[in-house]
Amino acid sequence: MKNIALIGSTGSIGRQTLNVVRRHPDKFNIVSLAAGNNSRLFAEQVKEFHPLTATACFAPEGELVPGVEYYFGEEAFINAVTEKADIVVVALVGFKGVAAVLKAVEMKKDIALANKESLVAGGSLVTGLAQKNGVKIIPVDSEHSAIFQALGFDMKKSFRRIILTASGGAFRDMGEKELKKVTAADALKHPNWNMGAKITVDCATLVNKAFEVIEAKWLYNTDFDKIDVIIHRESIIHSMVEFNDGSVIAQLSYPSMEIPITLALTYPERIETGVKPLDFKALGALTFEEPDKKRFPCMDLVIAAAKKGGLYPAVANGANESAVRLFLQEKIGFGDIYAAISGALEAFPGGGSDDYEGLLYADRFAAEYVSKRFGV
Repeated sequence: MKNIALIGSTGSIGRQTLNVVRRHPDKFNIVSLAAGNNSRLFAEQVKEFHPLTATACFAPEGELVPGVEYYFGEEAFINAVTEKADIVVVALVGFKGVAAVLKAVEMKKDIALANKESLVAGGSLVTGLAQKNGVKIIPVDSEHSAIFQALGFDMKKSFRRIILTASGGAFRDMGEKELKKVTAADALKHPNWNMGAKITVDCATLVNKAFEVIEAKWLYNTDFDKIDVIIHRESIIHSMVEFNDGSVIAQLSYPSMEIPITLALTYPERIETGVKPLDFKALGALTFEEPDKKRFPCMDLVIAAAKKGGLYPAVANGANESAVRLFLQEKIGFGDIYAAISGALEAFPGGGSDDYEGLLYADRFAAEYVSKRFGV
């Protein structure tokens, strides 16, 4: 029985993680839950799974479950990283996930990581501390799970190239003129995946793929020039690894996050996920094309910030997070996301320490810049 601390229980990955637990109650036990603002769903989850610890931004309506230790408040989620856990699933969206990851590392708990921002903003800090404390960071992203599998669950295995696949997002077939008119509702119509709002917008801008390039750099201790991105519209191949002999190993399945979630909790064992087997006769052609960097310039912009190093990737992440929030609120346009990131990077004076306080400073700098730029 594996005891799980689930940080971000009411989000898309959190809900699917609980589906995995429901499917295999003999293998998994929820010892703590951390939720955001969905108080109704949070209350239902606590009643169903009866964790030892439960945290949320706001107290739920109705009676609290006896025997559960509750914490409430914006930073309460950190209390769900508990000593009772064997593994911590970090499924928070945004920079706040860094704190949960660092807490888990401090407590020497292995991490099933679904929070991209931890490695984007704090890759050097997080991986350095994880290595020092003997903590495994197991990817939950479908792309990085695919790479993990292609490497035979050995992140230190030698390879020639990582090939990250991308669906292209909701706007992959739109021209530059059309992109100037798109709305948040349009961006949320992902062609292949059902995900949370923030990551779905990141897919539309290709910022998500830039984040995955940065994650790959840290997870597999590699250089940026050994990581490629290819558009694969069908989302059947979830990523590939090319080896030194010229062979390429890919992981294929129908789009489902329950495969990488389950595998992060059970590897090297593979167990039932409920995902139907691939019907190769019905698949049709699998297609590949270069990303259009002119229509979607955010990807190269964010990767360039990561190559620059220091606190610049944290600034890029913070500016993107703030801009996407405003876009979802219909306060800025789609193209303003690029302007927010590029402007924040240009305005950032540099310097600062690469510890957690430095990351906080960079994130706050970016948020303040975006707020002032757009007057919100």
